[in-house]
Amino acid sequence: MKYRITFVKEGITYEAEEGMTVLEAEIAAGLKPDAPCGGRGKCKKCRVHIDGKEVLACQTVIHGGLEVETLHEEVKSQILTAGYGRKVPFHPGELPADIKDPLLAAVDLGSTSVVAYLLDGCTGEQLSVKSVLNPQRQYGADVVMRSSYALEKGADILSSCIRRAVNELLREAAKSCGRSQEEIVKIVMVGNSCMHHLFLEIPVDTLVLAPYEPRVKEALTLKASDYGFLVHPEAQLLWLPNIGGFVGADTVGCLLATDMDQRERMTLMVDIGTNGEMVLGNRETGLTACSTAAGPAFEGAKITCGMRGSAGAIDHVYLKDGKLEFHVIGDGEPQGICGSGLLDAVACLRRTGAVDESGRMKETYYFTRNVFIEQKDIRELQLAKAAIAAGIRLLCKRKGIRTEDIEELLIAGAFGNYLDPASACAIGMLPKELNDRIISIGNAAGEGARIAALNTQEFERSKELAAKTEFLELAMDPEFQDVYVDELEFPE
Repeated sequence: MKYRITFVKEGITYEAEEGMTVLEAEIAAGLKPDAPCGGRGKCKKCRVHIDGKEVLACQTVIHGGLEVETLHEEVKSQILTAGYGRKVPFHPGELPADIKDPLLAAVDLGSTSVVAYLLDGCTGEQLSVKSVLNPQRQYGADVVMRSSYALEKGADILSSCIRRAVNELLREAAKSCGRSQEEIVKIVMVGNSCMHHLFLEIPVDTLVLAPYEPRVKEALTLKASDYGFLVHPEAQLLWLPNIGGFVGADTVGCLLATDMDQRERMTLMVDIGTNGEMVLGNRETGLTACSTAAGPAFEGAKITCGMRGSAGAIDHVYLKDGKLEFHVIGDGEPQGICGSGLLDAVACLRRTGAVDESGRMKETYYFTRNVFIEQKDIRELQLAKAAIAAGIRLLCKRKGIRTEDIEELLIAGAFGNYLDPASACAIGMLPKELNDRIISIGNAAGEGARIAALNTQEFERSKELAAKTEFLELAMDPEFQDVYVDELEFPE
């Protein structure tokens, strides 16, 4: 039986099957609700009003007609598009001869956001950049939740929604410079192993079960139209290779962008997101990579007043005359706190003694009446920062070096771009001795995809980079749990 569900604010009516949840009806009706916990009732982000009562959409089952007032507002998040700035010669390889002015595209398919770069196929000039939040967030904030959803209910929903999103970005990018997406003759994509598998509708079972290996590691050259792209009929779809479980083509893109295998200095590259991908090494020692499940706390998920880095988010906190002061994106009233603000706030609360080494709070800290940090938020941050810190320690052990032997620390990704290195070191997420060696490299994954689109030799080189990078599976390392527990506490 079907029932009419009316979403009052949006003016949308949807005929929902009996037994669906309100969250499922929202998604089916084309709305974009936030559900970082994947509809498990834990994050409390999908609140709606029904009959004057506030309920969780994911826990409210439809047994009759409803009028639903959604509470979430679609806000424009800060999405990082700029990269490290490495220049390569323009050599795109052989392109279809039947098109006079071809276009190339590069896509960074992140767990949180998607960025598309449009390039001139004759000169290599960047013509347009478009970005959007990953629509798969409706099925969970992190890749583990999305993998579980795919295993339980099938991957086709996740695959189709992300393909539509990429298609729309390419259409917008072409339109913005007076071109047609049908002029696109090559698309190069990067993403972590899970995003790679979900996009291509490759089963993700081997990623979530030991020994946590991707089903497909090698670089791929495919026909774009076979994956729903409305581009030139002969357009190629190229994916950079994966290295191992959750160390995917995005990490290979970062290696291309930074030329990391050619560096003389001992370098650590960390891409901090819901997963923390790390690569350590230099030209002499070779490269070793690992991934650790930091969880979505750095993206504001699972944090009581957490939100992404968008208007209304507290993004920086600092001490002034012994009191916490803060900055809000957009300079308006604070609506919540994002990952970089959370790091700063906890570092400040440690300095004032409001949070002890174990992470225990004396009391909930209020920025305003409606925006605060409570005990469970501290615990979520401890879990996330300990995962990153443990990964760094075990990489160093594998290389036979001390953390102080690292000469350069490259931080990739949006969260890394906006965090204060001093706060990251103060809470023990990054080694304190590296505070003055930290360099933000922006969206290096996206830049790696762009480099591979511009130069076919770089795409070939990506295969060599992936093949020669040693992969350390932390989940199978007997020491990981002990090191992880050690890193849960905050430094003195």
